[in-house]
Amino acid sequence: GGEGLTLAGGPLAVIAGLGTLALLTGCGSSGVPATTQSTPARTATTTSANVAAPPAGIATATTPAATPVRRAPRIRRAGTVGILTGKVVAVDPGHDGGNGSHPDLINRSVPAGGFSKACDTAGTATLSGYTEAEFNFDVALRLAAILRHEGARVVLTRSSNNGVGPCVNERAAIGNRAHADAAISIHADSFAPSGHGFHVIEPGPVPGFNEAIVAPSSQLGAILRDQMAQMSGLTPSNYLGHDGIDVRTDLGGLNLSKIPKVFLENGNMQNPHDAALQTDAAWRERLAHVIADALTRYLERP
Repeated sequence: GGEGLTLAGGPLAVIAGLGTLALLTGCGSSGVPATTQSTPARTATTTSANVAAPPAGIATATTPAATPVRRAPRIRRAGTVGILTGKVVAVDPGHDGGNGSHPDLINRSVPAGGFSKACDTAGTATLSGYTEAEFNFDVALRLAAILRHEGARVVLTRSSNNGVGPCVNERAAIGNRAHADAAISIHADSFAPSGHGFHVIEPGPVPGFNEAIVAPSSQLGAILRDQMAQMSGLTPSNYLGHDGIDVRTDLGGLNLSKIPKVFLENGNMQNPHDAALQTDAAWRERLAHVIADALTRYLERP
């Protein structure tokens, strides 16, 4: 998930291919609970007609159908040539494929906005071994291609899935240096298998660091939440946040950002329904269009 779960000796690195996987309880949990502003969990789901059917044999009992949080129009803007000409978007695919092999590098402390935390973590994986780092990078590349087609200049925080890092402070700095109009960090979460759905993490105010971006980031987050609830096939999280939104002050990538930025947790990799979507290339393409549409709506607002 986000910036990882900190244990006594450093962040928990979840590595695929080792049989049973440790579960991260809140993507980006950092051991700084006093500054976390997570809201109570509430189940909120999309109608079953908008939920992509998982492959045969995949259990769906943990993903009940209900009413969406707020109705949003169908995807219609993403992919329009030139619509974002002159705009700059920072796309941050969380983690990196080599992080798990270099604990000495990703466990070192870096500034995170008034405190220090680990450089990064390895992220999580589905039970079949599809890693979050690979998922994040795949979605980010698809998203970048759509945004560039629309005329935006896209800045990626990493260019491959076989490196290490960058650290969370440098991820924020990349968007800041580009003077991006908006930034999004792409992730997937890890929780008990009964947990399902997406959530958008918005920055809470950290005095002296990010107060100027809190309001516009909240606007971006609301647009993204609405589009995800209506169009992604994922439901708003039933285990973290409120109506698909979580506000936090313990994530360096948000605390150090000088540009409007949110994290997007695209489902729980331990949940059968969510994992079936995450491992489906066609769904990842659709997800990229949903995210691009939300970014376009935000960047086109008056």
